[in-house]
Amino acid sequence: MVSKSTAVKLGAVVIAGVFNLVPSIASAADCKPADKFSTLEPGVLKVTSAVVPPYIVQAQDGKTAAGIDAFVMEAFAKANCLQVQHQFTDSAAAIQYVVAGRSDVAVGAWYRTAERAKVLGVSAPVYLEQTAIYSREGLTQFSQLKGQKVGTVQGYLWVPELKKMYGSDLNLYPTAVALAQDLSSGRISAAVNTYSIGVETQKQGGMPKDIQVKVATPDPAVKSSIEPAQTAYLYKKGNQELGQAMDRLIKELQDNGSLGKELQKAGLDASAATPGTPRYADQ
Repeated sequence: MVSKSTAVKLGAVVIAGVFNLVPSIASAADCKPADKFSTLEPGVLKVTSAVVPPYIVQAQDGKTAAGIDAFVMEAFAKANCLQVQHQFTDSAAAIQYVVAGRSDVAVGAWYRTAERAKVLGVSAPVYLEQTAIYSREGLTQFSQLKGQKVGTVQGYLWVPELKKMYGSDLNLYPTAVALAQDLSSGRISAAVNTYSIGVETQKQGGMPKDIQVKVATPDPAVKSSIEPAQTAYLYKKGNQELGQAMDRLIKELQDNGSLGKELQKAGLDASAATPGTPRYADQ
């Protein structure tokens, strides 16, 4: 699956009214935190949000967020008597905010990777990102794409695998937007990307409805189709108390079904909220 430190995500989309915005309001003075941990600023949870609908959606005011990851952060903040302060940035800068001590947590469908774990704290798996095939025929098998012009976004962990399968028929794109444009115009016959990006792109009119977004059939030649990448939240390495508190909250939202419901609201499968035993996408 994609290494989110190198992949260029779906462009920053400002959407109002798609999700119910939860105000970032600190709990009452008598609030008792569920866990004990430190944040950069007392009473505040600074969250670097890479805008990746439907996981993070920036509101029109430019300060608040909606989406699946925003829902989890608000629940975490509420449980620990904190006020969420979103800092919106692109994917490349998001990690540096945490490393440099400008943010407590980075969110935005980050994949769990061993490389990332060397320099950052990586939370427990939050949800799965499924690999999908986009085509007008509704194709689901990678073998069905042989002999056709196929596209994907550069930087994804599956790129070397697809190069072996399709050779010169594989076209690499800098962004999911550029990929969707060429698929829509017929310059390529099919695309490989995440299921969530396909659903959201179509929802926002970036890809015609006659293109079908289908979860790829498991294929040993493409690891991510067998083991979808697990996502996580990233935090300052060494702040284990914060990481452990997030892990407990994540499990609670998974166990009580509320995370699955948020995924369903976004048009995704609730089963993605059951990511399984922790693993890294690059191992």
